[in-house]
Amino acid sequence: MDWKPLLRITVAASALLSFPALLPRMQVERPGPVVLIMDGEEVAERARAQGKDFLELMQAYRTLGVEGVALYEQPVRSWVNRGMLVYHPYNTLRLLYPEAPLRPGWFYLGGPREWLDQLAARWTIPTERAEFGGQSWLATPVNVEFFPAGYDQALARALKDQGFYLAARPFDHPYRRYDVELVPPEAEVVIFTGLDVLGYKAHLEEVASGLAGKPIAWIEGTPQRGFATLAQTLPVRRLFSIRPEWQDRLAPAETADKFVLAARERGHQLLYLRPYREPGDTEAFLRILRHDLERSHIPLGEPQSRDFAPWPLRHLAWVGVASGLALLALSLPQPLGLPVAGFLVLLALGVAQEGAGPLLAAMVFPALGFLERQPGLRLWLLGVLYALAGVVFLAALGSTPESVLGLEPFRGVSLTLLVPPLLVALSFLPRAYKPALTALYNHPLRLGEVGLALVGLALVGLAVLRRGNDAAPSLVPEWELQLRAFLQDVMVRPRFKEIFAHALAPVALLLPWPNWLRNTLLVLVAVGMGSILNTFSHYHTPLSISFFRVLNGILIGLGLGLAGVWLIRRLRQWWFR
Repeated sequence: MDWKPLLRITVAASALLSFPALLPRMQVERPGPVVLIMDGEEVAERARAQGKDFLELMQAYRTLGVEGVALYEQPVRSWVNRGMLVYHPYNTLRLLYPEAPLRPGWFYLGGPREWLDQLAARWTIPTERAEFGGQSWLATPVNVEFFPAGYDQALARALKDQGFYLAARPFDHPYRRYDVELVPPEAEVVIFTGLDVLGYKAHLEEVASGLAGKPIAWIEGTPQRGFATLAQTLPVRRLFSIRPEWQDRLAPAETADKFVLAARERGHQLLYLRPYREPGDTEAFLRILRHDLERSHIPLGEPQSRDFAPWPLRHLAWVGVASGLALLALSLPQPLGLPVAGFLVLLALGVAQEGAGPLLAAMVFPALGFLERQPGLRLWLLGVLYALAGVVFLAALGSTPESVLGLEPFRGVSLTLLVPPLLVALSFLPRAYKPALTALYNHPLRLGEVGLALVGLALVGLAVLRRGNDAAPSLVPEWELQLRAFLQDVMVRPRFKEIFAHALAPVALLLPWPNWLRNTLLVLVAVGMGSILNTFSHYHTPLSISFFRVLNGILIGLGLGLAGVWLIRRLRQWWFR
């Protein structure tokens, strides 16, 4: 019995039945509202440099759309520099107060008694109180100059009274306590500093309790240990920022473009800003940013929670994934089909574990259309349709609040680009594969064939190396960066791998190439089909953005490919005339 027609019907039916699983996610992933948050330490430095008050400068930024400010927890040294506390080691203080009861090797912090009591309550080290020189002193056996010493509460209250959105930035220390107030009550979100969250790793339960339900910020590109544990009980907001040293190399318009892209296409709700060194650049940056956000219909305002309940029947998508895997096993040259399918299952379980379903869909479905052996562009169309069916299964099984926030990223990104072309190449083996492999081994090599093979391998390798948003900058030429920026301004920018693949499809399928060359070109087309699934594996990108990215890639690529077919035909006519 031929099971293939039944499996095809099952794949199509499963895709239709699984589509409702995408709706809960689509309802919460609309871009915005976003809040523009200025780094408080940078604002304070600019205010001092310009001879302005902190609140005065923040009001100036507010007229340009900034409604938030991040306040850092201050170390002891900061309060000493402001003249609100005094701090001396034993040797210095002995010179000032030779008769005082001082302990050799200790350090002394002087100031209002109530404040000293609060600081002592923040630390786990032993402390002693002393009174001499007309003031109170807190004695410590270790240097507390860089110990956490709380926030500027007066500034926090003043900013809150003026309606600013406050972000607290606590910093960790091995000798701090966690059963005291961790952030100001006025704070509306918490942004951790460094590579670990506050309290990692022995005090996460205390921190989660102490933050009392305040949202915590997930910083793209800066994974912090312990964040996933806190995210189990605290709301999460996605945050985008640019390192100061990188921002200094960008023009205001370029920086604004990156923030708009993050809000529009990557689901960021907190845009964490730093002023430029030149006030004029900062003003230009904020004006452009606000204008481009408005043009993209992204509202400014307090970020909202993006929690959603996954569709209860989303696991129906497993039926479609299993059917696609069975279809692959039956369509590959036998007896390779079943061992290859089994290997893919083990590979997906080993790499992705509980995310094996989405990874299987991403590896299998980009290749299925090429196994149908349809003539002309019907083969390409089936490839696209199978890939889109795989997209439904991938999104249905993988879309959770954690994955959409970026806390649980897709595992096996490289495999989505490597496995589909390998499966397509494997499908071209004849059923009598032993004589074919022998003939291939004995085939006399030609320089042109070697050159084409090397070009093909280079293209596949380049596609893998440039996967995702973190590809090495040296792999992306300047002209391409400029072209990306242009496309980004006029549309949802398609991925170049997909444009290339869809452009190559008409060239491969509509021209009379030798069979080996046509098959080689189709293997490269399969890289682009895998890229479709790769695009949707970025769960933090709204589904609508990914869809239009793929659609634009299809339209542009197909248009270029048909133009290429016309050009190649004309060149062939001229060459053989």
